[in-house]
Amino acid sequence: MNDNIKQTLDKILASFELGEIPAAVAIASFPIPDIPSARWSWRNRTIQFICGTADSRGFRQWQEANRYVVKGAKAIYILSPCVSKLTDEETDEDNKVVRFFKATPVFRAEDTDGEPLSYANIELPELPLIQRASEWNISVRAIPGNQQYRGYYAPDRKEIALATPSEKTFFHELSHAADHIIKGNLKTGQDALQEVCAELSAQALARMVGKSIQDTTGNSYQYIRSYAEKLRITPHQACLRVLSDTEKILNLILHGNVGGVITASAIEQKIAA
Repeated sequence: MNDNIKQTLDKILASFELGEIPAAVAIASFPIPDIPSARWSWRNRTIQFICGTADSRGFRQWQEANRYVVKGAKAIYILSPCVSKLTDEETDEDNKVVRFFKATPVFRAEDTDGEPLSYANIELPELPLIQRASEWNISVRAIPGNQQYRGYYAPDRKEIALATPSEKTFFHELSHAADHIIKGNLKTGQDALQEVCAELSAQALARMVGKSIQDTTGNSYQYIRSYAEKLRITPHQACLRVLSDTEKILNLILHGNVGGVITASAIEQKIAA
């Protein structure tokens, strides 16, 4: 097997193990419109997400966009089908058959410079608690979005990406990062209790330190309810199940340890209220 193809497939398998595929599916399913990769296969859009971008193009495609690949940038590889035609002797029609795949080099938008892109990343505000992410060597960056997804935490890249300036979204992803640090690893996939825990933690942080937070309680409730339904329990029961983990997450984020001053009983009182 070609080394570039093997490395690409290895990245996909590693992402399954790390639980990043759900985020990849969300982003690959709703690509940025009017860019070349929007017409790629779902598989190749997933590959580019795994490689840390939502926009990648070939060398000449970047030249056509009046941008250039910066010196020292390394290509990522997508899988391009090599097709041949077979003629049906009875109908005399040509049928396309995929013989094999080849590794095609492309470059991430983040590794180019030049004319502004036709889309723009959001402008992130001064996010409360962003210094905690920095202490954990987790980068926080803006990504282009299209209202279909809001952000993600990628543990292997130690990266929080945000497609919205919402502070609560940042708190949600920061809570996932804290949960990952506490447990050493997160369950793969969109684990229902992990999502409830991150959203409950985010709503608590929003109430505690949010500077320009709007009332997002309703959205959080709907989010938690959707995962509680998967567990066949009530939203209140789902929150009670994750109180202990929520307490640890809040203490780690706010105080730098898991044994700070916030208590599970105090959080429970806020839920009851």
